[in-house]
Amino acid sequence: MTSSKPYLIRALYEWLLQNDVTPYLLVDSNFYGVMIPQGTANDGKVVLNLTPSAIQALELDNEFVAFSARFGGVAQNVYCPMASILAIYAQENGEGMVFNEEPHTEPDPEGTKADGKLASVKPSSKPLESKRTNRPSLKVVK
Repeated sequence: MTSSKPYLIRALYEWLLQNDVTPYLLVDSNFYGVMIPQGTANDGKVVLNLTPSAIQALELDNEFVAFSARFGGVAQNVYCPMASILAIYAQENGEGMVFNEEPHTEPDPEGTKADGKLASVKPSSKPLESKRTNRPSLKVVK
């Protein structure tokens, strides 16, 4: 069976929006393939605000979560493999779900799976860079 995690994340996201709360995603920023602006992570974790007014082009795929958002006033792309997502919850009351941490596995150096098929091991976007300003930004919740 396939993982239930992407289905739960999509369902909880919709539920949080319908209840007029702010959906937050907790991500392991050290996980292979995570692309976030530099300086946004704290202790290897980052909290991302998924409010529709704060992001654009949200993709909640079975393999990843991706969107575009402004960090320090600069539009940046964010890419998080599904295995890097640790929780989805409401900022206001903490309601949501925490997921088990998955092992950090590096991709096959030749980019193939055991069955010989090409593996998608890295997002196509280039690494993100962020300019530091005194504007509000996302914060890590411990």
